[in-house]
Amino acid sequence: MIDHFAQRLAAWQTLHGRHDLPWQHKGAYATWISEIMLQQTQVQVVIPYFQKFMQDFPTVNDLAKSSLDSVLSHWAGLGYYSRARNLHKAANIVVNQYNGDIPKDLNSLIQLPGIGRSTAGAILSLGFGIRGVIQDGNVRRVLSRLFCIDGDLSKADAQKTLWKLADELTPQSGNDARTHTQAMMDLGSLICRRNSPACPRCPFSDDCLALQRGEVSQFPKPKRVKQRPDETWVVLQVINEHNETLLMQRPMSGIWGGLFTPPIGSSLSEIGKRLEIRDVLDANYQGELTHAFSHFKVRLEHYRLKIHSNDILSLGEWHLLSVFQKGVPAPIQKLLLNKDVL
Repeated sequence: MIDHFAQRLAAWQTLHGRHDLPWQHKGAYATWISEIMLQQTQVQVVIPYFQKFMQDFPTVNDLAKSSLDSVLSHWAGLGYYSRARNLHKAANIVVNQYNGDIPKDLNSLIQLPGIGRSTAGAILSLGFGIRGVIQDGNVRRVLSRLFCIDGDLSKADAQKTLWKLADELTPQSGNDARTHTQAMMDLGSLICRRNSPACPRCPFSDDCLALQRGEVSQFPKPKRVKQRPDETWVVLQVINEHNETLLMQRPMSGIWGGLFTPPIGSSLSEIGKRLEIRDVLDANYQGELTHAFSHFKVRLEHYRLKIHSNDILSLGEWHLLSVFQKGVPAPIQKLLLNKDVL
């Protein structure tokens, strides 16, 4: 084990860590929201979303009594919408089962939808000042390099090793654990970066086994992800006699779950058949854009068709886009507003 690890890390964090993030020192609720938003999303992207979310849902009670549509509308553009659905579901559980008080123990926290062991550890340490152990992506990367932990870090053996190390390195004191949690996040984000790590500025450069071997770039081993073939989706904006657009809510499971979009299909003909539009091929091409999901890319082709509302099988809702308040995926918003469209 590395000598005086926690003390050296805390000293580094005091001088070089992040101290002005909008969710820091704001309690367990703010910590919870930020941790969920920060999953697979960068800090600078999250900050404006977090600020708007906390402005409109300042407490867990406010979040619980809000509609899911409202929550999803605040999430549009962040992606991974199951995070927002789980957040809303968990808020209702906290209100109904815990009288609006976020649980202060690990076992209760990890029973809430969307909260895993690491997120629970962050809520305990950063939110409550109670000892909590984390192992997010930043921590996994730091530990894998410091101790040369090879292989797929999501596998059971690697997870067991990582959690053991994380637990042993975390101080017992709640206040010290809070500092330690933030410091581990900062070290991974600012110094031990995935690409171009700043090893000369790392407080553990003399202790890092990967650096000693000259193999920093080889840790952690990239996780194999099966890529899906790129696809083309046709987005048909149907506009009625009142200048309203037909919007349909997508299934809760799957891509853009619970958000609203115009009809989307593999072709104009396929959409026309589904909605019983006879003159669907009269739709006018408006432009296209490419959007990257985690495992594949999709080319979104935008068409527009004016039609009387009686001449279509209405499977959705008619709305004026200028006043629509529910969630719409960010790339669809770009298409409908003709922003950055080829």
